[in-house]
Amino acid sequence: MSFRKTVKLACGLAGGSTVLLVAAAAAESRGYFGDKESVRASPWSRFSVLQAAQPTAWSAGKHTGASTGLAWDFNWDKREPSTLLTNGKKENASEDPSTEQENGKPKATRHILLIRHSQYNLSGSADHERFLTHLGREQAELTGQRLAALGLKYDILIHSSMTRATETAQIISKYLPGVELVSCDLLREGAPIEPVPPVTHWKPDAVQYHEDGARIEAAFRRYIHRADPKQTEDSYEIIVCHANVIRYFVCRALQFPPEGWLRMGLNNGSITWITVRPSGRVALRTLGDSGFMPPDKLTRT
Repeated sequence: MSFRKTVKLACGLAGGSTVLLVAAAAAESRGYFGDKESVRASPWSRFSVLQAAQPTAWSAGKHTGASTGLAWDFNWDKREPSTLLTNGKKENASEDPSTEQENGKPKATRHILLIRHSQYNLSGSADHERFLTHLGREQAELTGQRLAALGLKYDILIHSSMTRATETAQIISKYLPGVELVSCDLLREGAPIEPVPPVTHWKPDAVQYHEDGARIEAAFRRYIHRADPKQTEDSYEIIVCHANVIRYFVCRALQFPPEGWLRMGLNNGSITWITVRPSGRVALRTLGDSGFMPPDKLTRT
């Protein structure tokens, strides 16, 4: 049997660094690495080949990012069933605590589709002057068509009360007949929290972060949470709002540092899809999906 066939068979049966050492020794004896002088001079010496081939000792610090040491908080929405049990005071003292907890467990998954408003008139000074541009209306039509094409049973369409979000939602609703349209002031655009790292082109004052941050956090707590135990079927809810709100929601829902919200970019009319499981697990299915739009319709203003 030839040397190459022998090595191939040995590697297939045994594997590991021991086989490589044996093969390298045999190769050296047969001159596969060349004469000694050339081995010393070449960077592809038998020693460097073996060093590259052998797996190094595993070290978490070398091969992974630094761990924060923070575990997933399953009670992030304060709806973990075990924490909702009354403290020793039951209306029905005969009820088994385990049965009560089982009955209080959510059973449905909530799907929350966050839509960024379409392009609007940037020259407007007041909110009512910041209406959708012609391109913005086209974008909203495309988003509405995309949501309809998904074929999902939408439960509600909630939107920010600002003009650009209201107009976007109204256009989208044409493609979703029968879906209730609801306006909410909590979803208005704002400065949720001072971003890290900071940016030079946008610097709200401290009072704006203080006021907007509390409102946007309130919106998060109202809309992003696991299903109520009484909900028996999965739900699909659409929220039309703003880039800052959506990015903050994503960070909070995934338990990422909320200060990182400005590191993400979202196109106008894009779809961000979050799922909240009955267990409290959260998954980000899409972030700023706008692949359904032609390239010449894409904007981020």
